[in-house]
Amino acid sequence: MKKLLSVLMAGTMALSLAACGSGSGGANTFTFASELDIKNLDSCDADDGTSFNAMHAVIDGLMGLDEDGNIANAIAEEHTVSDDGLTHTFKLRDAKWSNGESVTAQDFVYAWQRIIKNVGNYAYMMGSDGAHITGADELIAKTGSGEELTQEDLDTLGAKAEDDKTLVVTLTSPVSYFEELMTFPCYYPINEKFAEEQGDGYAKSAEAILSNGAFVMESWTPGSTATFVKNEDYWNADQVKLDKLVMNLVQEPTVAAQNFDSGSNDFAPINSDLVDQYKDDDAFITFKEGYLFYLQPNFQNTDLQNLNLRKALSLAIDREDFATNVLKDGSIEANGFVPEDLSIGPNGQDFRDDAKDFTTYDLEAAQAALDQALQELGKSEITLKLMYGTDESPMDTMATYLQNAFTKLDGLNIEMVATTKQDRIYVKQANGDFDISCTRWGPDYGDATTYLNLMKSDNVNNYGKWVNADYDALMAQISTEANVETRWNLMLQAEEMAMNDYVNIPVFQKGTSALENPSVKGLVFRPVGVPYTFNYVSKEA
Repeated sequence: MKKLLSVLMAGTMALSLAACGSGSGGANTFTFASELDIKNLDSCDADDGTSFNAMHAVIDGLMGLDEDGNIANAIAEEHTVSDDGLTHTFKLRDAKWSNGESVTAQDFVYAWQRIIKNVGNYAYMMGSDGAHITGADELIAKTGSGEELTQEDLDTLGAKAEDDKTLVVTLTSPVSYFEELMTFPCYYPINEKFAEEQGDGYAKSAEAILSNGAFVMESWTPGSTATFVKNEDYWNADQVKLDKLVMNLVQEPTVAAQNFDSGSNDFAPINSDLVDQYKDDDAFITFKEGYLFYLQPNFQNTDLQNLNLRKALSLAIDREDFATNVLKDGSIEANGFVPEDLSIGPNGQDFRDDAKDFTTYDLEAAQAALDQALQELGKSEITLKLMYGTDESPMDTMATYLQNAFTKLDGLNIEMVATTKQDRIYVKQANGDFDISCTRWGPDYGDATTYLNLMKSDNVNNYGKWVNADYDALMAQISTEANVETRWNLMLQAEEMAMNDYVNIPVFQKGTSALENPSVKGLVFRPVGVPYTFNYVSKEA
């Protein structure tokens, strides 16, 4: 019987695993297949779900998740907030790094300063696009202008170690989801002495990372396997039932499924090509992820500056057909830029229920919009390059579907540009070397701004270079608005403003199909932040 798992309001749930494989490595080993590799375990640099899974297995932040997927204390034993919501005080429990040193408040201060100093991928999360920590925006502005920060500069950040066990964080604005933010890897602690000794090699091998979490990384062969063993000195070791966690890396879904059938995997995500084969099997489950797959037009392309051209692209996509009949993995059509099951408003409604629907399929209207665009641009036809990563499934499937959809429009030619995820993001998008990029975003926290911030003119992920002063002003108002109802309505307005301009073109919200082992229970899945938590996994004999 097929099992359908739904995502709860805060985006948390626990998966009770059920399937037919026995898994490898014995009763207390859990084997998890991943299509991608671990980039590294450095909170300053890692930016993908696989790396986050590995990092979360070995490192605890201030806050974590309980066995039901709810936000819970981790390294922070106590957390208090001032009446104005601007000062957060964390009292740390007695916890140790795997080299025997105590975890201290300074470990958090160092890590947070380090990500800003090194212009880390998630440095923006320290400022008004995330935690609103005092001084962060000013420091980020300095590094953005090429200035090298001094220690005196870094000490202006509003994160202070009052003593070894007391961390005080001051904010510029109240953040209602601050505890949830503290579960995200960019806020994890780092042992300064160890990291400095490792230098550029920090967190790039099993020997170059310390653990204060449930597991210690035992070995890691990039592109193959990573193994983790239980951390006997973990502060919550009594809750950890596994002796070993194995991640089988870079396993193409067909191979992962074969290994599951042979008992070598306990958990194996599969792709759309395998759904029909397994959909009636007790091993088969589907659940919604938080990822939104969308098109990012490059506004530096003079053709794509035309509103009607962008409108034509959106109208030409039959999202329901693609999600239901092509992907078949629990994915759903995207009706806006903020996904379902991400954020709940003060009225108890999901953001998507309160917001308008901004997408529809109408090929005749798409052709009319394109004809209008061609007339406005003074052209008889337009050629656009559609870029996608071949190693970020199902991006290639989406790109092929979109190519077929767009070429139904007379006067529009599509050239496919196949590359890798790393090249797509850090070379071509970063340098503006694209027309339309097939891209995706996974939510960092359970609030609509984790998506809406992407379209601010100064957001580092705004590779399309859309600039709208009214939108920036609206987002600035949202960032400081204390009234929750007012703030909610402002976010609805912000999405509508961006979607009416087709800034980004949402396509679908990702679902996952997977095969699960019946003897395994307690894997916690969360579509926000770190996808999987392995701390509570148990395996019946």
